[in-house]
Amino acid sequence: MATINYFYTKSVLEKAANDPTLFKKELDKVLENLFPFEVLQLVSWLKTYTNDKPELKKVLKEIQTVL
Repeated sequence: MATINYFYTKSVLEKAANDPTLFKKELDKVLENLFPFEVLQLVSWLKTYTNDKPELKKVLKEIQTVL
């Protein structure tokens, strides 16, 4: 079950999506604050969200070792 924190995280990441550097910074921050089940939901959402955004897919590849 998704929490308010999870939905807030998605909105922050959507706003930061125009700048890959900012996106990575925000993603790093949120990964520290989400519960493990929320991280799994977020990863699933990120895969879909970044499907047509190659610059953000690079960011996901960089952080995959963390996930």
